[in-house]
Amino acid sequence: MLLALDTATTTASIALYDLDADLLLAEMTWQARRRQTQELTPAIQDLLARMDAAPADLTALAATTGPGSFTGVRIGISTAKGIALGLPALPALIGLPTLSVTAAPWLDVAAKLSPAPRVVACIQAGRGRYNWAEFSPANPLHRPGAADHRAGRAEEFAAALGILADPVWLAGEVGADLAAAVAGLAHVRVVDNSFGLRRAGHLARLAALHLAAGHGDDLASFQPLYLQAP
Repeated sequence: MLLALDTATTTASIALYDLDADLLLAEMTWQARRRQTQELTPAIQDLLARMDAAPADLTALAATTGPGSFTGVRIGISTAKGIALGLPALPALIGLPTLSVTAAPWLDVAAKLSPAPRVVACIQAGRGRYNWAEFSPANPLHRPGAADHRAGRAEEFAAALGILADPVWLAGEVGADLAAAVAGLAHVRVVDNSFGLRRAGHLARLAALHLAAGHGDDLASFQPLYLQAP
């Protein structure tokens, strides 16, 4: 059983996933604001209890590594590490960038189209700035590093999208400023965020695919993805 934790932003989410059956068992998503420290562990205990499961049933752990709130990212990763160290046997570990999880459900849909649109996932970085990264349906397990992420204001983001030749689906935390900035770009479509809301269920499924492909982390490499110094 895999436990997935996403506390990278004010939207906190956790999920339990059956790796053998390839099945999402349970998921909880809520607006934690800045209360992840107080709420995360009780939420995990509640989710396990609802599924009549115990920590010893966990064989894998996944968490978002960023970008996002420095504190939020560290809470998720440190909680996962703490659980891992407390188990009788060290579980499989996998850290995935926040924007990989944002893009994941859209890549599944885009892969069925011809031509397949490129998915550009974004997150609001505060003070009118965005972080974003590009994803191709041909490479759904892409784990972008710090150098693969970009940052800028809505106008800079729109300019970067403007030079892309492919059809683009823009997913994630698209504010009114960004929506207005890309309104004149015929090849850019702002997709329905209610479908693509970043949830731990998407993180869990993506983590399961990575683990099946032989990808993973150890305690040393399971670290936050910092785009700038914390």
